[in-house]
Order: sequence, then structure tokens, then C-alpha cells
Amino acid sequence: MNDEILDWGIAELARRLESRDVTTVEVIDAYQEQIAIQEPEVDAFLSLDLDAAHRRAMDQDDRRSRGETLGRLAGVPIALKDNLCTMEFPTTAASKILEGWTPPYNATVVDRILDQDGIVVGKTNLDEFAMGSSTENSAYKITKNPYDLERVPGGSSGGSAAAVASRMALVSLGSDTGGSIRQPASLTGVVGFKPTYGRVSRYGLLAFASSLDQIGPLTASVEDAALVAEAIMGHDPRDATSLQEVAPSLVASLAEGVRGIRVGILTNLVETATPQVQASVLRAAEVLTQSGASVAEISLDELAFGLAAYYVVAPAEASSNLARYDGVRYGLREAGSTVEEMMIATRTKGFGPEVKRRIMLGTYALSAGYYDAFYVTAQRVRTLVRTAFARAYADFDLLLCPTSPTTAFRIGERSSDPVEMYRSDVCTIPSNLSGDPAISIPAGVDADGLPIGVQLLGPALSEQLLFRGAYAVERGLR
Repeated sequence: MNDEILDWGIAELARRLESRDVTTVEVIDAYQEQIAIQEPEVDAFLSLDLDAAHRRAMDQDDRRSRGETLGRLAGVPIALKDNLCTMEFPTTAASKILEGWTPPYNATVVDRILDQDGIVVGKTNLDEFAMGSSTENSAYKITKNPYDLERVPGGSSGGSAAAVASRMALVSLGSDTGGSIRQPASLTGVVGFKPTYGRVSRYGLLAFASSLDQIGPLTASVEDAALVAEAIMGHDPRDATSLQEVAPSLVASLAEGVRGIRVGILTNLVETATPQVQASVLRAAEVLTQSGASVAEISLDELAFGLAAYYVVAPAEASSNLARYDGVRYGLREAGSTVEEMMIATRTKGFGPEVKRRIMLGTYALSAGYYDAFYVTAQRVRTLVRTAFARAYADFDLLLCPTSPTTAFRIGERSSDPVEMYRSDVCTIPSNLSGDPAISIPAGVDADGLPIGVQLLGPALSEQLLFRGAYAVERGLR
């Protein structure tokens, strides 16, 4: 019975719970057993509270027996990336500087998950402060790819992706600054969705790069991603960048198909990928064609500069955002004979190598004499990327490309070469720079049995159309 429970998506789980084929406690028991088996090998979680999950499950069974109406995520085991503030769990951002810190409030997305009766089972590992592409930069552990424990799950939301891929959670939430939801989704064979900037509140997300960060779901299917996206999207007055637009209905329109939709294949991003990844993109294009979409090639040369621009803008914003971790207000505090010495000692001990690298890069880019040469130039390139996408969306409704140029690489393979590691995000960064939505869909495996993901991009506020395209690809590639 447990394996059967783990195979159910959100809609099927809801039907089974409603018909009393299974109880919520039995669902949580099934996932607890899976966690006991998988977690010692995968290392996806930084904290777990299965006792609290059981209490919520028992409460939901009692409410259901009394005839109460439960939320759309009732009984769904959910994992949260450990940079989302939670009152019931520590929130560390996988950094020693916040070790043991428990926030006094929940992130908006966490409250919205709980309001819909989702059951949080734990907090997942990540690259420290979401800075990385492999989840090797955590201060606590290295998460492994469930398909091959000697390989990375991607990053920075590698723990969230691995939790879903190993069926330790039905849903997880991650954050995406330069591809940190979509790239690990690709490397672990799950669905990863990044919404339009402002669609999902960032309130309670520990900031990395505020103009780039977005929160989104990782799930086993496009339908599940749509259900969770509907639950967390919507205006939040506590987030000044939150959009006023009413969140669209995604699930109801999934089956409308893609007939008449114009899809452009981003050839210059396809060319960055390995032959097997390129073949998967072409298969997805064929599926869209057979489903009634018109597909043609397009090249956006400006996207080639996105990687360089990102690695100026993101570190610059990080150097500003992480200045708050100074040993004065909360988190780690090391002793020093002066305030300056205390701050230096605290930040030296509290931050890891990758975080320090990006703080130094960002501070340098913002310093007097270099601000115009680096930061202002990077923002101009960001405008070029936005303009290029606007030009493309005049001719196409959606764009298709790889999510990651390669499948999962071995643990330690790129650790000594930061530039090579940064290239992992070449296909995902452009939509963060533009603020547009994007989704990664599993598209088979390579010769070594490692997952491949393909990516659909859309213009701002095109989530409904984006999910229709993703659903068509998912069904066609099964």
C-alpha cells in the first residue's frame, strides 16, 4: 500500500482521502517510511519534524470525519527549502551564521501552504544562502542525486529537488535566482516552475539577490506544479514587489492544448548543450508540433551575455543583502575587542567560501571607480536581454530550450572551477534577468540513465499558456 500511496499525485491523493480509501495518517506514515529508507543516503533534509506532521494528519482526519471541508493541499507532504522563514522549524539558509535560528514569523508562501492544509515534513538542504548550482556549498552536508549517489542534484534547491525525486515529499518549495529551481529539477527528473517576478510573494524568503529571487514548486508532475502554484500565487501587501494582478487558474486550462500556439526553439542555447540534451529538446519540439503548435527556430544572440551580467548583478545585490548578518541583531556572534573586530570574526566564521567569494565580487563591483564599469554595464546588458525577449515574443508565444546544458555531474567535479560551475546556469539565467516565467519538464534520460530536462519560457504573466505547453510536452514524452 505504501508504494501505491507514493505514486499518487495531489489530485489522486485528494480523491482517495475524500472517499476514505486511505487516512491522512496512513499517507504520512508512508512518507515517513520512505524518508527512513532514503534520507540516510540522499541527505536532502536539514531538519525534520515528523511528529508534528503526524499531529496535523490526525487533526485533518478528525476534521474530515466531522464533515469539515479541507484545503486543496490537505494531506500533501511538503518539504520547504531552508531559506524560507518558518516559526516551527529552524531557518539556516544552510549557513553557520544562522545555525539554530528560528524566525518569529512564517514566509507568506508557508502560511498559504498551511492555509490549504499542506503538511510540512521538513526543511531541505541548499547551497549556502542559495549561492551555487550543485548543493555542495551547504555548511552542513552534500545532497546526492537519487539517480546516482555519486552525482549532484543541482542547486541551489538541490535538497528540495532530491526530496521529490526520491519520493520523500510529494511537493517541495524552492527559490530561483538564476535557475535554482529549474536546474535541479532537470538533473533529478522532476518538474520545476519559476513564476513571473512578483507573482509569488518573497516576504519571508532570506534574500540573495532581491531583483532576481522567486519562489516556486518542485513536483513530480505538471498538474501538481499547477495546483501548488495556484495555492501560493497572489498579491501580498507585505511585499512591495508583489503584483496586484489576480492569480490565474492554471489547472482548469491544462487540457486546452497548444493548437495554434507559436513556439520558438532557442538555437543558440540548444547549441550549448550535449548531443543527448539537444536530442531531447528536438523530441519536445516534435511533440508540440504533433499537438498542433507551430514550431520554428530563433536565435537571440544577446542571451550569450546573460551569464556575465548575472554574475555582476547577483553578487552586487548579495553583498548588500548579506550585510545584515553582522553579529549584532541575530544569528552567530563571535567575540571581539571592538565592534569591527566582532563583525569581522562573526562573518569570517559564519560564511562559507562561495558566499565570501560572491560578497567580495559584489562589493568590488559596487565600489567607487568600478560601479559604472561593472554594475551599470551589467544592468545595461540586462536591458538588452529583456529587449531580446520582447522581440522574440512578438513572433512567438513560448520559447523552448534545454534547462541544463548537461545531465548531473559528479560530486566535486566542478568545485575547483567556479566559472565552469557558473556555466551550469547558462540556459536558466536569462529568464531571471527578464523576470519572465519558465518551467522545466522531464524529457527522458541519457545513456547513463541520468534525467534530462527541457525548458519552456514565456513572457511576463503567461503562466496559463506556459502550463498548457508544459502539460502537452509531459503527455507527449511519456
